[in-house]
Amino acid sequence: MFKCGTLYLIVVFSFFAKNTIRKHLFSKGFRFWKNVNNLPGKPDIVLPKYKTVIFVHGCFWHRHEGCKDATTPKTRTEFWNEKFRKNVENDKLHIKLLNNSGWNVIVI
Repeated sequence: MFKCGTLYLIVVFSFFAKNTIRKHLFSKGFRFWKNVNNLPGKPDIVLPKYKTVIFVHGCFWHRHEGCKDATTPKTRTEFWNEKFRKNVENDKLHIKLLNNSGWNVIVI
């Protein structure tokens, strides 16, 4: 069963991953914006000087191809599979829109 505790751990891990990447970039002298609303997909990190955006995609929500950590909850699997499919479609669309606008896109 998919419990709130499991979802909580997924959110905490995602936050930890994003913060680790941000701290590393900052320590190397990069200056960035976080969660920019006016760009497609609301990128996690935007490096305007380099016209580059970074998405930190977790395995659970974004379903990396061939990833063993991309598990599906055992309850309401049809609902979850549809949700994950839409997430992957949206990710591809946002990357295409950003590339067409001249942005470099990095997905971690």
